[in-house]
This record gives sequence, C-alpha cells and structure tokens, in this order.
Amino acid sequence: MVEYRIDRRSGVATYVQIVQQTKQALRLGLLEPGDRLPTAREVVEATAINPNTVLKAYRELEREGLVEARRGLGTFVRKSLSTAPADSPLRAELDAWAVRAREAGLEREDVGALFTSVLDTHFAESKGDA
Repeated sequence: MVEYRIDRRSGVATYVQIVQQTKQALRLGLLEPGDRLPTAREVVEATAINPNTVLKAYRELEREGLVEARRGLGTFVRKSLSTAPADSPLRAELDAWAVRAREAGLEREDVGALFTSVLDTHFAESKGDA
C-alpha cells in the first residue's frame, strides 16, 4: 500500500501531491490493478490533511481512469502505468548516482534541476507532457 508524504513547503497543492505520488507508485509497479488505495480516513490520520483533499485527489485519479471507487469497499487501482519495476537495475544505478551527488554536496533541488535538464535533453519530444 502506498504511504503519502505531504510537503507543505513545496508550493504544490496537496491533492496534486497525492495524485503525483499515486502515479509514481503505479509507474514503479508498487501499485497494481486490484490494489486498494488507503481510505481517506487512513490518509488523514497519516498526514493530517482535510478529508476533502484526499477525495479530490481520488476523484482526479478516477477521472483519468486509473482508479475506481467501489461504494463501501474503497478505491481500487484499475490500470498500471508500470514500465520500469522498482527493482530495475536502472533504479540501482540511479540510487548510486544520487548517493554520489549528495556526497558531492548537492542539495535535493540541485539534483532535481540537474536531472530535469538531462531529461529535457534526452526526452525533448515529450516536453510539456505530464
């Protein structure tokens, strides 16, 4: 099950963070079709956010066809976005690179900017897709 982490200083709306983290879990294969998302109550207890915020995020995911709400049962994953499993060798390489970047004194924002720059170079045709 996914555990949401809310960064109140990020400037990104809370419901958007939930949507993004759910999509990331789907891409990494951490969530698969049939898996149940945490209930709004569980998310509220873990993150201290408004239940309506959770429901807004879940409605957005449902609108995109990624999840479906089943009355009285919860919200379930309908489809996967997974193409790179969480245990991919590429993930291990990226993990090692992140360790080196941190040891070199780079901050999270520096790493993000550097990584985004490289992505923009190699995936220019996808720019603007989200």
